[in-house]
Amino acid sequence: MRRRTVAVGLAAALTMFGPVAAHAAPHPNDTVTVAASVDHVVELNAQRTAVFVQSPAMGRVVQVQILHPVGNAPRPSLYLLDGVSAGSESDFRESTWTQKTDAAAFFADKDVNAVLPVGGPASYYTDWEQSDPVLGQNRWETFLTRELPPIIDGRFGGNGVNAVAGLSMGAQAAMTLITRNPDLYRGVAALSGCMDTGRIESEAAVRGTIASKGGDADNMWGPAGGPAWSAHDPSVNAEKLRGKHIFVSTGNGAPGPHELGAPDMVEKVAVGGPLEVASQSCTELFRDRLDQLAIPATFLFRPFGTHSWPYWQDDLKAAWPTLADALGV
Repeated sequence: MRRRTVAVGLAAALTMFGPVAAHAAPHPNDTVTVAASVDHVVELNAQRTAVFVQSPAMGRVVQVQILHPVGNAPRPSLYLLDGVSAGSESDFRESTWTQKTDAAAFFADKDVNAVLPVGGPASYYTDWEQSDPVLGQNRWETFLTRELPPIIDGRFGGNGVNAVAGLSMGAQAAMTLITRNPDLYRGVAALSGCMDTGRIESEAAVRGTIASKGGDADNMWGPAGGPAWSAHDPSVNAEKLRGKHIFVSTGNGAPGPHELGAPDMVEKVAVGGPLEVASQSCTELFRDRLDQLAIPATFLFRPFGTHSWPYWQDDLKAAWPTLADALGV
């Protein structure tokens, strides 16, 4: 692989199973094996299934929706993470990916499981040090990396080859998960994210995101400057990305084809513009960090675009060649 920076011009914008127990592979820090079980399954259509998993780590039943081919032939899995709202727009009936984009149609002809967790607003899909009075118990890293994969592999033909992707909050989470679990994932795509936690600005962004949903970031990784913040910093731990397939994208906050002429253009630019400016700055710093380590990656810098779903729909398609390489499809 070699590092590619891609520039895009304006014109180029683009219940059929019963309960079963699953035992995750031991984690390096585990003394016991974690087990999860399937509470129930709802077949939404021939290529979309909702699985409700009883998670010991989370202490509750967690819904996951899988976009999958017909049949059970062996195939890889892409874990696709949401933004800060994490499905709240649909009252947690589905991931915002399937509500706001054409992800279901896009994956319909792909020989891959697209795995979409539902829920976890402002959670950063990480293991919180303690339960939050508002956001509850969040042990997403344990759930996604140890409890869930055996269920996906066992019920949906997963062949043990995995990649992870996400947008905004989910972009940072995806990059954190792969650096902390490099043996699990072969590739990553991070769309409009901030891939560090060490700078004052980036920590403030994380804290502000969590506070926007009523949570306290001290319950996640402890007080500022604590060891958990650097332990979950993709830039600090970027060496773990060596040999991975990496795609990172961002806009620059300026109006683009998805804003021009839209009735809510002013609102989109006023809200999504500054957020994407911050993402661009973070992405440039992350590119420099990977360059420093001579780690190849593909970066897409759009000369337009706000922090909004139409661009993430476009960027998922732009990321697909990198993810397909990682997944071997």
